[in-house]
This record gives sequence, structure tokens and C-alpha cells, in this order.
Amino acid sequence: MQQTRLHEWHLSHGARMVDFGGWDMPVQYEPGPREEHQRVREAAGLFDIDHMGRVEVSGPDAEAFLQRVQTWDLSTLKPGRAHYSLLLNESAGVIDDIFVYHRDDSGAAPWMLVINAANAPKDIAWLRGQARGMRINLRDLRDDTCLVALQGPKAMQILQAMSPSEDFTGLGYHRVVERSLAGTPVTVCTTGYTGEPGCEMLLPARDCVKVWDAILEAGSGQRLVPCGLAARDSLRAEACFPLYGNEIDETTDPHKAGLMRAAVRLEGHEFVGRRALARIALAPLSEVLVGFQMDEPGVPRHGYEIAAPESSGGPVIGRVTTGLFSPSTGKYLGMGYVKAAHAEEGTALGIVIRGAHKPARVVARPFYKSPHWR
Repeated sequence: MQQTRLHEWHLSHGARMVDFGGWDMPVQYEPGPREEHQRVREAAGLFDIDHMGRVEVSGPDAEAFLQRVQTWDLSTLKPGRAHYSLLLNESAGVIDDIFVYHRDDSGAAPWMLVINAANAPKDIAWLRGQARGMRINLRDLRDDTCLVALQGPKAMQILQAMSPSEDFTGLGYHRVVERSLAGTPVTVCTTGYTGEPGCEMLLPARDCVKVWDAILEAGSGQRLVPCGLAARDSLRAEACFPLYGNEIDETTDPHKAGLMRAAVRLEGHEFVGRRALARIALAPLSEVLVGFQMDEPGVPRHGYEIAAPESSGGPVIGRVTTGLFSPSTGKYLGMGYVKAAHAEEGTALGIVIRGAHKPARVVARPFYKSPHWR
């Protein structure tokens, strides 16, 4: 298995490690996933996301190349901003969901893509194929950098205390800035996967452990804790963020996944999959991604069947993509694709758990909205 640059730190601090897409990653620390989850909601949590891919795009044709390969219109993305986007195949299936950074610096490579860890080899090969004949350079940054995420309402206050002369607390959402922490240059982007304020930070690889320790020390009085994959997944699920391989994949288009507004600009540029997506968007949806709440205790696991209520015959109408007991709400919740006729809020469903139809109903997404956003 592959290891992040913080691997030895995790082992020496009692993390429970698991295989996550070929990476040996911490799933939890001694306090446990529920405590880590609540710390992020109330204070702050620090996550190792060094397994994520990051690709620098440079050269005279860099912007034209990016306009072609991803779904957001970059003519609207000013320097110092980032945006959620998608890579699509010609049929509008989702190759990956990504973040595009338009770095606000004077260097030769202002563009960077952050991509999913398990998809990185596939994504980079696909991007290189799309780049043929164009004057661009694609540089895999994983050898030289480390990526970590600091999330929670106290996150930016912690960084501000570490570097009082630089602005952290005044940054808006999806901002990309160059800062210094513990004497190390850091690219800070106010993005995240938890539904809370915070940021993701690109560090020089050689300084990763030093900066990680410095952040934990600076945040000790703010109840900051290191967090594992289990808390990261429950936090993202409450915020109803999609997970590749669950809510989206190459058989799923952005329209039925509900990502058109968040990640797609059909006008302004011609991108791979655009024509197919435009046709799909004009047709009635046959199935749609919904959120649902269980009416009695029971965790709706990924892959479980979703059925119509037994009173109406109970035919299978979809499948669960994500399910959990939600620490922030105290409810059993899930997401899944269902036939469009069953997608209206309040519609009764049956989640098939060990052969029994457990009652549930469609509810609004997201399941949890943070009170900490300005």
C-alpha cells in the first residue's frame, strides 16, 4: 500500500489504519470517530489528505486546455479563486469530480487541479491524452508536496494565531492565497469536505510533519484534534457532498446527480461531454439522487435496495449510495438514486435491510447546515 508523508506520525500517535483505495490511511484516533466528528462541528479537526492527487497545468495553452477538459467556465474564475468542477467522458459520465485552483501568484503555473486519490492515475492519463497537440505541461505535484485540511469554526483563528501578520480570518469562501506557516510557504485554499469553514493547504513535502505538528500545537487550546477517514466521511455525508464511487461515477451524469448548478457552466466554453450533457438536460429525468431519513433505527448501507412502500407492492425503485447514523442530528440518514416519480420530499420509501423493508421518507438535502458560515 502507498503511504502519505504523515504515515509514521499516525502510527506513533495510535491511529487505527485501514486500506483506502490502496493507501494506508488513518480511519480514527483514540477518541473515536464520533468525538472527532463533533470536534470539527464545534471547534476544529486536522486531516491528512496527502493521498489526493494534484496536478499543475502550465504553458501558453493552459487555460484553453482546461476550458476543454472540465465543466466550469474558467473565464469567470479570477486569480485567487477556486471552483468545484467535473471531468466528463464523451457520454457525460463523470470521470472525476475535482477542484480547479486559479492561483494568485506571478509564477509560470497559476493553474492547479486537485483530484481524487483512487482516480489520480486514470485522470492524469486521460488529461495527457487530451493535451496532445497543445502547448501545455502537466506536472504531478505529489512527489514534491503534501496536502492537509484544517476544518471547523475555529480553523482560521488557529492559523491567524500562528501568523498574526497575515490575513486568514478575513478570507472568503473558495479563495486561494499564498501564506507562511511555521516559516514555511503554504498555498491555502478555503475549501473543504465537511460543511464547515476551514481550508486545505498545499505544503512543501519536506516540511509536512513540521507544519502538521505546529498546527496541532497552535490549536491545542481551541480543542483541535487530528481526525481520520471515518469522521471525514460522516461529515461529508451530513453535508450531502458526493463521494466518487458512491454518488458519482462514469455511469452517472451531472444532471441526475444534482450537480449542474454547483459544477457545470454549459455556456461559455466547449468541453468534453458538453453536447451529450446538453441533450440529457433537456430530457425528463428517469432517476434522481435524493436524501432520505429512516423512520426507525437502522443504518442504510451502500448498495442496499430502495423500494416503494410495502403497502403499494414494494417494487425496487433504486439503491442506497451513502448511509449513516448522523452524529450532528441524531438521525439515521442516507442518499440514493430512485425513480423520478418517487423523488418528491415527503415520499415514503422502504430501505431493504437484511430482507426487511424498513420505512423511510425523502427529505431535503443537505441534512446538516453549519451555523458557522458568515
